[in-house]
Amino acid sequence: MTEHLDLPQGDLRLLDTTIARELLVANLPARLAFTAADGTPRVVPINFWWNGEEVVMTGFAPSHKNRALRARPDVALTIDTNDAPPQVLLLRGRAEISESDGLLPEYAAAMRKGGDPAVEEYLQFVAGMAPRMERIAVRPTWAAVMDFRTRFPSGAPDWMTGQQQPA
Repeated sequence: MTEHLDLPQGDLRLLDTTIARELLVANLPARLAFTAADGTPRVVPINFWWNGEEVVMTGFAPSHKNRALRARPDVALTIDTNDAPPQVLLLRGRAEISESDGLLPEYAAAMRKGGDPAVEEYLQFVAGMAPRMERIAVRPTWAAVMDFRTRFPSGAPDWMTGQQQPA
């Protein structure tokens, strides 16, 4: 594992830190930020699956979101906790959209992350409807990790980071 204190924000090796690895498998939604068809920003919570190279999100076709992503594929993602202090993984990349008939395996995997036994019944119900699904894959091109103990946002005030300004 990489010692994350030595890596600058933006370095993809941050994906191998303890915080990033825990957030990438946690039963948390990602928040996907993109530009809508009308040019305004959007952020949507969405289940995801990390396959070791891509954050994969899925949805039912057709969707306004995926039409917008095809037109403007640059996206940002955050996966974060509600605990204090929060742990945060920020990612940037380009969304690649593909379509498929039937239930996508990444959809099922993301739904199973919480371990709720009722998920299996839900997945059977959805699979029986033979949905057309859209797969959104984002291969990170930039990553940042914050835990507000050892890593802070760039530009954080001195009182937060414990660093002193030069006199």
